[in-house]
Amino acid sequence: MRKLFVSAGVLIACIVAIYSSSCNNETKESGPTVNNDSLDKVISRGKYLAVHVAACIHCHSQRDFSKYSGPVVPGTEGGGGSKFDHTILDAIPGTIYSRNITPDPETGIGTWTDDEILRAITQGINKNGDTLFPIMPYANYNRMAKEDLLSIVAYIKTLKPIKNKVPERQLMIPISMAYPGPALQKSVDGNVRPAESDKVKYGEYIFTIADCGACHTPFVKGQPDFSRVDGGGNIFTIANFKVASANITPDSATGLGTWTEERFLTKFTLYRDEKNYNLDPGTQNTVMPLSEYAGMNDDDLKAIYAYLRSVKPVSNKVEKYPK
Repeated sequence: MRKLFVSAGVLIACIVAIYSSSCNNETKESGPTVNNDSLDKVISRGKYLAVHVAACIHCHSQRDFSKYSGPVVPGTEGGGGSKFDHTILDAIPGTIYSRNITPDPETGIGTWTDDEILRAITQGINKNGDTLFPIMPYANYNRMAKEDLLSIVAYIKTLKPIKNKVPERQLMIPISMAYPGPALQKSVDGNVRPAESDKVKYGEYIFTIADCGACHTPFVKGQPDFSRVDGGGNIFTIANFKVASANITPDSATGLGTWTEERFLTKFTLYRDEKNYNLDPGTQNTVMPLSEYAGMNDDDLKAIYAYLRSVKPVSNKVEKYPK
């Protein structure tokens, strides 16, 4: 892939050009206002994706599981340090920590170029050339529209720098065994966002960015069971509770086959009100970051619902809170 090596200013200018191209008939005097408005839209889009869809922030921050759905602890946004290991999910081969993605130059990504950030997000290769473990779903982000990727990069650069040196990972397998190299496109230049009018295709796009399939597809001996995609059943152990991922296929008996669009939306929109997650649920908790996903707009949630209605039904009865 041809390296971009652009400065932050050039990158932002390029993104702004995408958003402001339809405004080229404005007067010269109104230009700066248009540019500022366009930049605000870019960063706003990046925040929406990073916080509420791709959920970069919930993984790269500290989460408070004394509250329902483990909302992000204020002040830790992007600072990293969340621990993922086999005690949480059997399929994780070792101990992995989410990295500090704030602009801190010593412990974060403050010295990274835009191209280096983009490469980490879409190719799983960091500034030093090391391979990232694919618990970060860069194989999914590799299919994201470039416009959306650049918006996320622009937003990440606005995060408050946090000085937090994250421990190194400890894997029980060579990283080459986990790296999905052949599945990755070498370039994201041609990626585009599907038309929102095509609800199923657009819903698949949002679903993929949110990496729903990783949690909701059961693992067998550390590998996803592709015969039961989205069939649920993975057991997550966090603090004082265990919870299994749901079957989200349209199977009527064990999945979401009987769910209406309204019921599906309510599953998320309920948590737009802080009082509905700002409580201690004890053992009836969830690892699904509903307090963040609740910020998805209704149209995106409806598109996900439409997509899920189109997938293959899987018969797999899941006990939500296994003993």
